[in-house]
Order: sequence, then C-alpha cells, then structure tokens
Amino acid sequence: MIYFIGAGPGDPELITVKGAKIIAGADVVIYAGSLVNPALLEGCRPEAEVHNSAGMNFDEVLEVIDKSWRQGKTVARVHTGDPSLYGAIQEQMDALAERGIEFEVIPGVSSFFAAAAAVPHELTLPDVSQTVILTRLEGRTPVPDREKLSDLARHRSTMCIFLSVNQMERVAAELVQGGYSAETTVYVVERASWPDQRVIKGNLGNIADMVKEAGIKRQALIMVGEVFGEEYSRSKLYDRGFSHGFRKGSP
Repeated sequence: MIYFIGAGPGDPELITVKGAKIIAGADVVIYAGSLVNPALLEGCRPEAEVHNSAGMNFDEVLEVIDKSWRQGKTVARVHTGDPSLYGAIQEQMDALAERGIEFEVIPGVSSFFAAAAAVPHELTLPDVSQTVILTRLEGRTPVPDREKLSDLARHRSTMCIFLSVNQMERVAAELVQGGYSAETTVYVVERASWPDQRVIKGNLGNIADMVKEAGIKRQALIMVGEVFGEEYSRSKLYDRGFSHGFRKGSP
C-alpha cells in the first residue's frame, strides 16, 4: 500500500497515531524535507529506504513509488500539515490511480490549527463569525480572480492566509479594501508548534511594519478577523438553560 501522510505542523508529537505507526513500519519513506520535521524519521526502521523529496521532481517521486509498489513494499509519502491543503497530492494520486496503484490518505494537523493553539484563540465565536476562510495570495501558483483577497474580505469572517507573509503589506491593504477596518486584529504565527515558534500580534494598520521588523519572510500563517476582539456571545452548548439530545436545560 502507498500512504499519503499528514505529518502535522512541526511538533513531532502532533502527527496522528496512525500516521506514526505507518512511518514506523514502512519500507520506503519519502518526506518533504523542506518542511517536515526530521525528528519524525527517528521512528523509521533501520533498514528503511528514506528519500528527501525537497530535491526531487514529480517524475522522480513517482518513479520511487512505482518501483517500490512493484516490489511489494509499503511506502509512506509524508507531507507537512494536512496533505489536502496546498499539499500538491492530487497530481500524485491521479498518477497512481492511472497505474492501478492503491493508496490511502492519512489526515494530519494543519498549521492553522497549530497557529490558533499558539495564540491561543478560537476561530469561530457566536455572533462574531461562524466561518473560516483558508486562502492565499498568488505566487508561482495563480489564484482565480473570483478568489481575490479583497473579495473574500467582504464577508469579514475569520481568515487564515497561507504562503503570503512575504507580501504582508499587500495582504493588509487588500483586506482593508475588502471591508475590514485598519484596527482589526491580526496574528502572524511563524513556524507554529516548532521550538522556535514566534507569535506577533498587531492590526491591519501596523502588522506589515511589525513583520518586516521581525524579519519574517516565510513559514508563517496570517490570521485575521473580528473573533480576535473582545466582544462575543457565550455558546449555547453549555448554557444551563439550553436543552439538547444529551441534556435537559434547567431554569
């Protein structure tokens, strides 16, 4: 079997139990060395064949998987965070499916969860926002026109912006253009869950200067929204007067 595994945001203990077990038993491990914590490889079998995909292209990765599968080996293809977000796994899965190679995806903890935990703060609050938008600015990978940051900002919901901290000034400008006020709170979390994690708090009016002064240029998530303010309603779930299928409310 071929497994696509989400390695989590960085902390080696934030991989799922299932993912760690598969890596520990795999014959071949292909990991994204530019982002995946190498500490995760300490659990590999001594005789396991390990490849760092940071220096490999698509065809080379596919060749290793195909060859290993034909030899009856178990392959762990390890991606950072959760592979369904900016993981570039669809093209790999499609190529395997065309060859009749079976595979399974093991989800992981995304960096936006780790960033929220680092603050710490809830991303959805009653009467403030019940929606979280995951997005990015265009870089080498284009973004559809209908998903411009300024258009998404019109909802004024919570936003988690990936792969864009190197354009922080533009991010802030587009968010304000879209509808957020310049006073809206912003968190920038660099290397969430790693030992050298940094959390910067500002607002859309000053966050670009703060990020520049801190020298943050990559591996950071931007979180913005009115949920980071002080006003919100308490949840109904644990309200003493709220009844649901497992509890009857009391006066």
